[in-house]
Amino acid sequence: MDEIIVKYIRTSTVKRVEAKTPEYATSGSAGLDLSACISEDIVVKPGEIVMVNTGIAIQIPHSGIGGFIFPRSGLSSKYGISLANCVGVIDSDYTGELICPVINHGSSDYTIKCGDRIAQIVFLPVLKVKLQEAENLITTERGSGGFGSTGI
Repeated sequence: MDEIIVKYIRTSTVKRVEAKTPEYATSGSAGLDLSACISEDIVVKPGEIVMVNTGIAIQIPHSGIGGFIFPRSGLSSKYGISLANCVGVIDSDYTGELICPVINHGSSDYTIKCGDRIAQIVFLPVLKVKLQEAENLITTERGSGGFGSTGI
């Protein structure tokens, strides 16, 4: 498979703080880790949402690819630290700084320090579709059964 080039720039305007280049933690990692680019520690209280700068902007080469920012599973499972929007969607035409809305679902304060890995970005294919209005939809086994309709 050919590598796809995604360009990036450092956007940090924070004095004496250089943004960390996103990188894969291991050769099998699906996502590049995004790190906090902040001038001072941020204490996130339980239930609080804070915006955390990464100091990085990217340019996705075409609309057939999207960048999807996910929480880091270790932060979520150990400390309740996640993303307020669950998954951030970075469109191919967005070239601004990647900023992560971090939420504390835990019961204790959590401190984010400059350079801490706070999220991960995964690049995935994006399909463009054309919606077509119809009189009805084809009947399926599940039909319109909603949440929990297939059991536990």
